[in-house]
Amino acid sequence: MSLIKSISGIRGTIGGEVGQNLTPVDVVKFTAAYGTWLLESTGSKKNKDKKKVVVGRDGRISGPLVKGLVNSTLTSLGIDVIDLDLSTTPTVEMAVVFLKADGGIILTASHNPKEWNALKLLNSKGEFISGEEGKYILELAENEKFSFTEVENIGKITVNNEMLQAHIAAILKNKFVDVDAISKAGFKIVVDAINSSGAFAVPEILKALGVEDITVIHEDITGNFAHNPEPLPEHLAALSREVVSKKASLGIAVDPDVDRLCFVCEDGSMFGEEYTLVAVADYILSRQPGGNTVSNMSSTKALKDITVKHGGQYFSSAVGEVNVVRKMKENNAIIGGEGNGGIIVPDLHYGRDALIGIALFLSHLARSKKSTKQLRNTYPDYFISKNKITLEKNIDVKAVFDKIKKKYKSNPVNTEDGLKIEFENDWVHLRTSNTEPIIRIYAESNFETTADNIAMRMIKDIQEAI
Repeated sequence: MSLIKSISGIRGTIGGEVGQNLTPVDVVKFTAAYGTWLLESTGSKKNKDKKKVVVGRDGRISGPLVKGLVNSTLTSLGIDVIDLDLSTTPTVEMAVVFLKADGGIILTASHNPKEWNALKLLNSKGEFISGEEGKYILELAENEKFSFTEVENIGKITVNNEMLQAHIAAILKNKFVDVDAISKAGFKIVVDAINSSGAFAVPEILKALGVEDITVIHEDITGNFAHNPEPLPEHLAALSREVVSKKASLGIAVDPDVDRLCFVCEDGSMFGEEYTLVAVADYILSRQPGGNTVSNMSSTKALKDITVKHGGQYFSSAVGEVNVVRKMKENNAIIGGEGNGGIIVPDLHYGRDALIGIALFLSHLARSKKSTKQLRNTYPDYFISKNKITLEKNIDVKAVFDKIKKKYKSNPVNTEDGLKIEFENDWVHLRTSNTEPIIRIYAESNFETTADNIAMRMIKDIQEAI
């Protein structure tokens, strides 16, 4: 069906033809290329001091299969593996640093459906490899430029089940996390674990924060996702119903690898995934005024409003965690992320992390003395219409975008990442996805119908250009 190679990793559907999908042959090839890059970039070591790579996976059906292939390939290169097995993306990222490893691989296709999986590749800082490094690894894979080790030097696999607790302990030490306030608030929380890693990770952080009344739906870790795993409003009807039924304070939804986060208010309405970052940034900036923030250019302008209110500067980046992190480092941002519910808190680590996001949001909510709905009402009401068009093979996207750019030449246009067009107080962003064969069309306005109309107009323009 699909094999996508990008800065977001090697992502594809399980089964099918080699080179067209994420088959066992492709898993081995790309893992070998990553391991070869790691050995080349840091220099090979003697048997007594091998390279170490942390490997963790989400709850997908294909997880055990892919993990077995990855672990065997790395050890065949003479690399030791620290196997976290079921874990979260941010936990694997932090484990690389905790365990002084040389790199890490996360086996997750994030928000994609169950037939997908992916290899997300980390450097020794527990951060995603750069675009340049990724390009070199793809070249190694393409040319199969790797050599496996002799039998005496085969790496070892060590199982480690302690990293989630180490991750949570680091969160509790964060200066902005107020465990006392959360514990006293007496929150009643419903969690949608989407049959994956959130089923164990989210309750663990909630208990550590002093939350005692926790209900988990879709808690069996089967990989048979109960609904589309992207935490969007149209997929969270069951969570909304359960929040209302339980008379809960709020609902929490995460994606399968627990790096994206969104909330449901006590009345079953959506807090809005775009406003996850906005609320957390508001809290941090209220405690540390004047700080800078970053989000990608497909995210709501509400973050800029909040940042300016607190005396800081806002910067936008191209879409993709690597790009957001780079911009955050360049501008010394104290909080950043993406409008898809991804929170990046550099005090903890440079990676999207739903667990620190939960801790900070609940700290904000507890200290505000407001209900979840009342807190949401303190933020400006912008509406983002999120749409996509599936691409057929051999579509020249650049030519399509050039035609649209020409049509709207009188408007301010940004081509740093696809095509972003400004319309007075509104905007639309067109870009190809890093994770799926689609064009994403995001439009924002003060009015929902206006945002939808802008998006529909762009979809028509794209179809005409194609």
